Amino acid sequence: MTYLFDFDGTLVDSMPTYASQMLRILEETGTPYPDDVIKIITPLGFAQFPYTGIAFSYAANTFITDSAAAGTALASGKKTNSGMLGMLPDRESAAESIAEMAKKAGKKVGIGTTVCINHATPGAFYAHQLSRNNYHAISNQLAESGFDFFGGGHFSSAHDRRFDDGGSYKVAEDAGYTIALGYDEYKANAESTDKIIVFPQQEGMESLKLHIDSKEDDLTLAQLTESAIEFLMKDNKKGFFMMMEGGKIDHSGHGNDAASTIQEVIGFDNAIKVAYEFYKQHPKETLIVVTADHETGGMSMGINGQYRMNLQALQYQNMSEDAFSTHLEELGRKVGDVLTWEEVEAELKEHFGFWDKVRLSRDQENRLRSAYVETFGMGESAKKAEEYYSVNKLSDLAVQIMSEVALVGWSSGAHTAAYVPVFAIGVGAENFTGQMDNTDIPMKIAEVANY
Repeated sequence: MTYLFDFDGTLVDSMPTYASQMLRILEETGTPYPDDVIKIITPLGFAQFPYTGIAFSYAANTFITDSAAAGTALASGKKTNSGMLGMLPDRESAAESIAEMAKKAGKKVGIGTTVCINHATPGAFYAHQLSRNNYHAISNQLAESGFDFFGGGHFSSAHDRRFDDGGSYKVAEDAGYTIALGYDEYKANAESTDKIIVFPQQEGMESLKLHIDSKEDDLTLAQLTESAIEFLMKDNKKGFFMMMEGGKIDHSGHGNDAASTIQEVIGFDNAIKVAYEFYKQHPKETLIVVTADHETGGMSMGINGQYRMNLQALQYQNMSEDAFSTHLEELGRKVGDVLTWEEVEAELKEHFGFWDKVRLSRDQENRLRSAYVETFGMGESAKKAEEYYSVNKLSDLAVQIMSEVALVGWSSGAHTAAYVPVFAIGVGAENFTGQMDNTDIPMKIAEVANY
């Protein structure tokens, strides 16, 4: 008999309890997997938390929210209009965040993300602006917050050209923050400062690299989580509040890039595992809640009326669509000419496994050849604009085909009104079950923490 294990480590077919027990025994005893056992991937940690629920994500003025309104709801327990950050729909009243409540209660506070630190979701925990695009003002309010730890991509000045980008760093430093570029600089400065902001080593890099594209020396959300916990526990007798966001799950969802989305969730899970290790050391005083501000892309497991999946094909993609598009451009500049189809075909084999490990239909191959002609024959006009980046048509089609092969469906290139999951473990975790609104989540946390 052949046992096929899915992403959660359980049997795809029958007898999941027996299969999980067998897998656990093999792992605990160090016994090699017999030939008739196929293990695809280890279970996600947060998906095994004992308490689960679902939450609505709609904004005050629309069923499909943006990150500013959803972040405000998760931060303050108040609905607001899309585009507004930490402000109520009356456009006058600020919505106090749970992070601000924690600070007032004498707790230390840390905020981290994989996108720029003054982006909508992290900004909702410390800023109050009528527009999420007021990046300069959001950066100033970060410095004014007095929070102890920040980590994420460098300050963004997108849509706000009123200032020199270096100004945000000076404001933060004038407010007493130490700027650390990379994990090593954080380690070197952590003991000598009371407030710190950790950015990637590369100056101006407005987000961490996607997990699928990251190299050994790149800053990760897991490192930020480890750093935040360590920093917030320093000389701390009163506890702390921390919010960590896997913000680029949203980016790959906008691009309908299935492999990158899954890899980004795995990177997010690695960060949660760091928090879980802390929980195991302090189980009677720690609560971990995992949720999302919204769903992106309408990702579905299964398409075309087929009762099966082929997710294992996604393992052969080793580069995001954004990175692959840039990679092809760099190759073209390197050779000083338009890439030939044979050269592009070799790159598709190396980075997506096409033809070699991923079987393509004749229609899929013909579409790739047509996209090659459009991409290298039309220049910029062949670009497709995603929410946060633009890619050439060949790269966009490559990830489309990967989804087709894996039998993963997408309903949108934007956010959707779908429920978001809620997972919880620790003190008060039993309050996070069943159906709830996203505004309930911070209020439940505040009640448990006695803010």
